[in-house]
Amino acid sequence: MVVDLAPAAPVRRKRSAARLFWDSTIGKKAVMAVSGLLMLAFLLVHMAGNLKIFFGQAEFDSYAGWLRTIGEPVLHSSWFLWLQRAVLLAALVAHVTAAAQLSKRDLRARPTRYVHGQRAKATFATRTMRWGGVILALYIVWHILDLTVGVANQDFVADHPYHNIVADFGVWWVNLIYIVALLLLGLHINHGFWSAAQTLGLTRPSRARAVKVLGSTLAVVITAGFLMVPVGVMTGLVG
Repeated sequence: MVVDLAPAAPVRRKRSAARLFWDSTIGKKAVMAVSGLLMLAFLLVHMAGNLKIFFGQAEFDSYAGWLRTIGEPVLHSSWFLWLQRAVLLAALVAHVTAAAQLSKRDLRARPTRYVHGQRAKATFATRTMRWGGVILALYIVWHILDLTVGVANQDFVADHPYHNIVADFGVWWVNLIYIVALLLLGLHINHGFWSAAQTLGLTRPSRARAVKVLGSTLAVVITAGFLMVPVGVMTGLVG
């Protein structure tokens, strides 16, 4: 009797549809597109809320207090804010993870550098998407520590957002960090919106120009809207 001593072939587990989708390039791009648009919607609402600071301390602090009551009495105080933060954190992690893995995949596909001038047509926003994204991710962490948690703001007073913003933007280097981050955010939105639209199949020839205009408009509006707050503090309009 002949005994087969060859090792048995490893049993490959069948990957789920979700896993197959995530492992594909188009799947990662779709995750980036959806998570990016979700964060873009939040930025628009957040920017609009920030502009209420120009109506005075009472108005702004009242608005901040109202945010903690959204969903009551079905939800307890601040539950909506924590649910929102959880969703945004999940979107951010998915966005960054997909971007990092796509970048790594792209570098593996092109082990040698482009010849000189081969990417001359690439825009400044395209060339800064990767490092700009990394800087923005670091800025988000700092921003939370600064104006949400308060550990990076020496004059932070809990439940007094108007005071905290005025104290924060009264420091020149804080304004510098904020302005640089916002300019990078504008570039990120301008290019990212177009990329998301392409991934989701919204850039047909008949609407390509409209999509580009919309992305650029959103980038300018969001950047300018957020910049108005530190400019308002620096010029004395807020304070």
